Amino acid sequence: MKKNIVSRIDFVIIILTSLLITAGLIAVYSAVHAPGLAQNLYFTKQVTFAVTGFLLMLTIAFIPFKLIERSSYFIYGTALILLLLVPLIGVKGFGAERWLAIGSFKLQPSELAKLASVLAAARYLSKPEIDVNRWKHILITLAIILLPFVLIAKQPDLGTSLVFLALLIPVLFWAGIRWFIIFIFVSPILTAVFAFNFWAFLVWMIIISTILLLSKQKLPILIFIFLMHIAVGLTTPVLWGQLRPYQQQRILTFANPEADPKGAGYQIIQSKTAIGSGGIWGKGFLRGSQTQLKFLPAQHTDFIFSVIGEEFGFFGISVVIGLFILLFLYLLYLAANLRSVFASISLVGITTILAFHVIINIGMTVGLAPVTGLPLPFISYGGSFLLSVFTMIGFALNFSMNRYKN
Repeated sequence: MKKNIVSRIDFVIIILTSLLITAGLIAVYSAVHAPGLAQNLYFTKQVTFAVTGFLLMLTIAFIPFKLIERSSYFIYGTALILLLLVPLIGVKGFGAERWLAIGSFKLQPSELAKLASVLAAARYLSKPEIDVNRWKHILITLAIILLPFVLIAKQPDLGTSLVFLALLIPVLFWAGIRWFIIFIFVSPILTAVFAFNFWAFLVWMIIISTILLLSKQKLPILIFIFLMHIAVGLTTPVLWGQLRPYQQQRILTFANPEADPKGAGYQIIQSKTAIGSGGIWGKGFLRGSQTQLKFLPAQHTDFIFSVIGEEFGFFGISVVIGLFILLFLYLLYLAANLRSVFASISLVGITTILAFHVIINIGMTVGLAPVTGLPLPFISYGGSFLLSVFTMIGFALNFSMNRYKN
């Protein structure tokens, strides 16, 4: 006997997402609150997007599972086409072309590209004949994920493009890649960091050489990896020079925001002040001085977490972070118990995207990460992003309802 459709719905996901979007609406209302002013329209729009997104999530949950799998490459191709259209007919914002205008609504193709890349990579890696430890298949997977990365980085949107880099290791790891190959991917990041100091770079290269010798790989492979690190070390300072001035400033400000307290460091300083002033229980709803006096820039988008910290204190941010942790742990639990390899890899990719946003957004509000412009899922104001998040959760619901299907 077929199970009742209602009994198949994963209410754990629905409850956790409902609590998070509720917290987000409360924070947005406070962030844009200005009696009698037009800013209140932001809250009305966010409510509209939240209701639309929730209905979209439920709709996606009931799409035939096999149709999603078969449509993965089509969705990916559509996302690439939209990304290619951005520099041609895109709408500019903050010095970059990131949106496509559809009437009064602005669509951000990069949001669709995140999910599309996950689905396409999962579809490829789930094929029985694919061996994720063969370089041919690794390179194809890299191409699937890095092509949107390049198109988005050129807009330029460095923050969003970093999401695609964050996807690589979790997706490949879940597909069964060996630890040595993971080392090959991760170590160049440290090489790039150490490249700005000669002695740090020298010590790191000695460590790399030792690891390579102990790995007992073939000599040509060892030579190639070693030369790759040398190349990364030499080109990193050059690439740094290719960054836009505001991108360089964001990274430098992250390291020392007090060096420019009235300029690039202003956001981080005000954010930390707001969160710190909240104490244990916060100042109360609509009573945060930093929030209500609008001292905090982008407080309804990038720095919405600071609003929660000021008005609801350590208790409020602990609740929000706790809800995120519960959601991510549950999604990973589902991924480990799905029968379909495609669904399992996709769910790990979705969890990675959301977790990366949460880690970077919260990190930048407390000065532990550069200001990248990545919004906080369910919490930050923004139509395209909120609909994108609900879409991803809709796929998670769909996979949960079809957990016993191959």
